[in-house]
This record gives sequence, structure tokens and C-alpha cells, in this order.
Amino acid sequence: MPQHFLLTAAARSLSLGQVLRLSAEEAHAKFVAIRWSDNGGQPYCPHCGCAEVYGYRSRPIWRCQGCGKQFSVTSGTIFHSRKLPIRDYLAAVALFCNNVKGISALALGRDLNVQYKTAFVLAHKLRETMGSQVHNPDSPELDGTVEVDGAYFGGHVKPENRKADRVDRRLSEEQTGKRQVVVVAREVMGRTLPFIVPRESDAVPLIRKHVASGTIIHADESSAWERLHASYDTRRVNHSQEYATDDGTSVNQAESYFSRLRRAEIGQHHRISGRYLYQYANEMAWREDNRRLPNGMNWRLVTGAALRHAKSQTWAGYWQRAAA
Repeated sequence: MPQHFLLTAAARSLSLGQVLRLSAEEAHAKFVAIRWSDNGGQPYCPHCGCAEVYGYRSRPIWRCQGCGKQFSVTSGTIFHSRKLPIRDYLAAVALFCNNVKGISALALGRDLNVQYKTAFVLAHKLRETMGSQVHNPDSPELDGTVEVDGAYFGGHVKPENRKADRVDRRLSEEQTGKRQVVVVAREVMGRTLPFIVPRESDAVPLIRKHVASGTIIHADESSAWERLHASYDTRRVNHSQEYATDDGTSVNQAESYFSRLRRAEIGQHHRISGRYLYQYANEMAWREDNRRLPNGMNWRLVTGAALRHAKSQTWAGYWQRAAA
């Protein structure tokens, strides 16, 4: 029986030790090569795009001859106004990619020897980077065969200590109102798109927007997907009877995505509900789509996407804004 790719040496193309052995100059050169890979590793101005720039001997920055502005290798990126050494960011991306179910901010902070707040914001910046790749507006619509499914997160109601005081937590009047649904549309052997909605049925317009006409939809027996029959060739599987029908209809790949997301919640983060649920959903979609690539390639993809991503509007000055 052939060995699974993830168990082979080819899947381990980068180790944390390789990153930590880089000198400060080597780490900076690696950032430069990745950020400006479209120009052969030669820097150009992030403000005006001019390629006529010159560097300084005293500091690793450049000045544009076109607009006269100074810039560094992280100017205008997700790492804008960085405080840590560049090698630490490369190590953070390696740690983030190598943990297949995600990594908690507490663990990341201990590995990098930084405050929890620093690790929390850095991890969410990397999730924002992954989300920009998952929901890339330039990507084509999902087509072929697409599996659709939903799962509920958040809104946990702690039961009372005494049995006489406990209520039926399934009743709507006993809910907290914080429960949300992650709905995933997953192209078979293709891309994964998650959406955060209050109810499964609310995702139908989003599915119509991102799934091409003529696509075959696989869904479970939930009544939320009844409206999809009017737009697509929708095939259903009743999970109370079987996991897959004789003609191959199933939502197993969508369930695989939810398995990774639920394991990340239970084993790593313990709570991923709330206003940042979409960040974790996007992260796990990216991990599912790139799970069969060597870890070195994943590291380069995330680093490159982070250095192409604009300065975060959500996470830049996060703690200072909360204090204000």
C-alpha cells in the first residue's frame, strides 16, 4: 500500500530550525525576495510603483527616485509598523503553517517569547491573509460538483448545577442569540468557500452568487437547501439513513472541512465563536485547500500573501483602539 503524501519526506520541505538558523541579513533578504518576486527580487516603490530606487548603507530601507518616499520591506503590508525582527515573523508563519489544526495565541506567544496580545494580533493578521486568498475576488466561480453543508458554532448555554433548575436548552427562548452558522460550499477536488450566517437558509443567496450555473450541488436533508433545486441540479443524501447514496451523492468533503474546524475549536482555541468566527473559518478553508502541498510551499504562500496584503484595517492598532 503506497504511503500517504503527508507522511513522506517530500511533505517536510521546511523545518522551524532552518528558519531560526537564518541570520538577520538572510531573513531580510528572504523577505525581499518573496515580496518582490514578480520583479526578480528587486525592490520597487510600493507607493508609486517606480523601479528606480536606491538603498542606504546605514539602514535596510530604500528611497524612491520617483516620488521621493522612503519604504522598507514591510511598508504597506500586513506587517506594516512591525516591532519584531523579521526572522521572528518567518518563524511565526512556519509555526502557523506546520500546525495542521491551527495554533493558539498562547502557544504562539510562548514559542516566540512575546506577549499574548502580540501573538493574538499576529495570528489574526495571518488568518486575514489566508482569508484574502480564500475569498479572492479574481477567482472564478465554483463549478463542477459542489458540496454544501452547515454547522453551528457558539451560543453555548451552561446547564444549571441542580437538575431541578435545568431547562431545555434546545428551545428558542432558552438560546443566547449568539449562535451562528458556518456554511461551506466546497468544490470537489477544488476550492472551499465558507460563509457566516444566522441560519443555514440565509446562505442560499451567497451560494447562488459564488457557484456557477450548471453546477451539480450535493446537500444533506436539511430543508434550508430546498430553494437550491430551482437554480441547480441538486442531489440530496439523508444522513439519518446513509452517508452516501449509491450514485455517489455525499457531503463528505464538506464534513472534512467541519471536522478540521471543530477539532481546531476543541483542541486548540476552545472558543472560536463571536465576531471573529469568520477568521477561523477562512483559515481552515485555506488549510483544506492546501493540505496536500509541502509545508515549505505553504510557508512561502502565506508569507508571500502577507507581503502582498495591504495594511490591515481591523488589526492595525487593535489594542490601542480598544483602550480608546
